Amino acid sequence: MAGTGSIKDLKANHFIERLKKLQSDKEKEKIQRYFKSGEGQYGEGDQFMGVQMGKLFALAKEFEGMPVTELEKLLKSPIHEVRAGAVSIMDKESRTKKITASRRKEFFDLYLKRHDRINNWDLVDLGCLNMTGSYLFDKPRKILYKLARSKNIWERRTAILSTCYFIRQNELDDTFTIAELLVKDKEDLIHKATGWMLRFAGDKDAKRLLAFLDKHAATMPRTLLRYAIEKLDKKKKEHYMNLKKQLLDNQKS
Repeated sequence: MAGTGSIKDLKANHFIERLKKLQSDKEKEKIQRYFKSGEGQYGEGDQFMGVQMGKLFALAKEFEGMPVTELEKLLKSPIHEVRAGAVSIMDKESRTKKITASRRKEFFDLYLKRHDRINNWDLVDLGCLNMTGSYLFDKPRKILYKLARSKNIWERRTAILSTCYFIRQNELDDTFTIAELLVKDKEDLIHKATGWMLRFAGDKDAKRLLAFLDKHAATMPRTLLRYAIEKLDKKKKEHYMNLKKQLLDNQKS
């Protein structure tokens, strides 16, 4: 399944050439400032080209059908946007109705094989909100529990965000179970991801979310709690925040 060009055109170097034409020094400065501030945990040696994500995603759409060997070449790049392009190609193709089971497997295997190149929250989110979960949906999910216990923050984020697809299909068990493993994680970007998925699961089953909060609200990190309760009514929000406050007050006394 190819994009607008022939299979011969779907090469890593062709993608990079097209990407360079979208480069902007102003955008590069903006991106570097963004990643060095609130979410600044990109990998050592990471470089930025300066391409708006909307333009990058549009280009990725044109390169659907790129062979996995070429996608891996993109993932090896030190340039953040090049790697984002590889993951975006896989993400976009994974959402099409024409994708084959073998192609899904190729994407999943490549994502795990080169997880060392998935070194920031945005790359994890691109890969996991549909691609990884859609592959695993009808398969054993032990790999997610292994990733949830990893020392690598991005593997742990992969574990919880891969359940997003399951939630859309009204399967919530893995979300709540993996959230249990991550509920005391020390990394803020895991708190945000876990709270986000708990909130999403709560859209499907509010009672189950409340039961989880009854058990963990007092001890979970504040950011995780705030993300998880975001859609609750004011009274419930205050209740769970007070559980947290009471515990902290007790610890001080």
